[in-house]
Amino acid sequence: MAGRRGESPARGGGAPKTEGTTGSVPGQRGGGRAAARKGAKPKKNAKKIVAWSTAGVMVVLAGVGGAIYFKLNANIKSFDGDAIARNRPPEAQADADGNKPVNVLLIGSDSRGKNNSDLGGGEEGGARSDTTILLHVYADHKHGVGISIPRNAMVQMPSCKLPNGKWTKGGNTDLFNAAFSMGGSDDGNPACTQNTVEKLTGIRVDHTLVVDFNGFSAMTKAVNGVDICLPKAIYEGDINPNLHKKGDLVLPQGKQTVEGQQALDYVRLRHGIGDGSDIGRMMRQQAFLSSLASKIKKDGMSPTTLLPLADAATKSLTVDPGLDSADKLLSFSLSLKNIDMHNLKFVTAPWRYRTQDKNIDLVEADANKLWETLKADQTIDGQNATGQQPDAGGTSPAPQQPAPPTTPAAPAGDAANSAIRVAVYNGTLLNGLAGKATDQLKSAKFTASTAGQAMSTKYKTTTIEYGPGQKASAEKVAEQFPGASLESSTSRGISVIVGQDFAAAAGLASGAPAGGAPTTPGVQTPPQPLPTTITNDARSADDDICANTSYGSGG
Repeated sequence: MAGRRGESPARGGGAPKTEGTTGSVPGQRGGGRAAARKGAKPKKNAKKIVAWSTAGVMVVLAGVGGAIYFKLNANIKSFDGDAIARNRPPEAQADADGNKPVNVLLIGSDSRGKNNSDLGGGEEGGARSDTTILLHVYADHKHGVGISIPRNAMVQMPSCKLPNGKWTKGGNTDLFNAAFSMGGSDDGNPACTQNTVEKLTGIRVDHTLVVDFNGFSAMTKAVNGVDICLPKAIYEGDINPNLHKKGDLVLPQGKQTVEGQQALDYVRLRHGIGDGSDIGRMMRQQAFLSSLASKIKKDGMSPTTLLPLADAATKSLTVDPGLDSADKLLSFSLSLKNIDMHNLKFVTAPWRYRTQDKNIDLVEADANKLWETLKADQTIDGQNATGQQPDAGGTSPAPQQPAPPTTPAAPAGDAANSAIRVAVYNGTLLNGLAGKATDQLKSAKFTASTAGQAMSTKYKTTTIEYGPGQKASAEKVAEQFPGASLESSTSRGISVIVGQDFAAAAGLASGAPAGGAPTTPGVQTPPQPLPTTITNDARSADDDICANTSYGSGG
């Protein structure tokens, strides 16, 4: 939103570490912060700053060693468990092997006060939550998906406990991030945010973690910076529009490594790139978190590596009572350490702009499909991640099907193909067909991902859909599917919907028995297919850091 008041305090600091570049960015950045009006609702709040909730993800993905147990234990603080709603969605049931999904709410807080005001938080009382992600870790503990919930989405508020012990009536409609501000406490109201997410999604939140500016800054330094990529250079006036001038360079164009204040600048950034919306900012947050998680995974889990990271994280970490000790955090994190980066996805809850103001409405029908997909423990690309085997009912596993033909394939060194991103959908009732087509595209060096079931299962001919300006790339993709049809689309990107012709070419059956898709005893029936508005924009944690970091025109 243009004209946002006081987005950046005066600060200095070294230049980001850019590839092939040394030295510092000239100039001292300026620009004051207008004081937030005490008691104002978040939608009128002068400061809308994102503080990334990396602490929770670090604990979830990295695991911690016994050497730092006692140090961590002294750092951790928890919020009031009595403020969590009593009327909650049911707990997920574990299977015979003890497999059970886990839902973790990650909240970034720009808590008020001196420590955080130096980094961009407010000096007056209260706290704001401008970054919220619901992380669903599947029962197989090998897949995960983070759902970004827009801070300015209009949602129905639940009853929430205030600092004075009283409960609000609830039932009113307000901005989503008003939940964290409920009661005006300097520590925020994470229980109210948790109650709001449970009411919105119908999904039980198992754990909630909150991290503030100070903790975020320290953690990015503890990992020696995080790799990011920007399509445009960013200047002081982009960080703080109240300067009314371009100002000095803050972050250069292209790949670079950032930490501390510069990392905060990146995840807070809205203006000067894309359409200046929170949607683009959430895309950059997802890219940042993907890069961070990948770095932690790559660096390993030795006590030497994790000690400064975990110490920085827990010093500014507030958790639910279920994670209020290093012992609980250790047990929890070690149970989740096997998530593969390609199987860690990030999406944004389906949304649309409101006509009456600049806020957002969630698209209820599409959002409900997403929530039901998580409840069924199905991944967004159509995989069963319940931890239950397909032969759970005692039947013999089906014989392995032959792989589809992989010709004609592009030369192994075809860099042009690797720059083409393709989402693959199954337009039939034959299980696994989209995955086989994805493998075929990958063998031809395309950047392909399985996006799940198409809206229709009656495709006879494989169809390649492409957005504006992508016909030439779509034609290259079509070479992998002889006889496929090409169709233009208003959506961005390229999609392949494999049909019965692909199944026949691979020597596979082309459908399911009459009456619908076959079911397996003990395995839950998948929910309705997710719309392409969700699957096409999904990010894997191992995706190119330069891809999908802005929304709309302008960069």
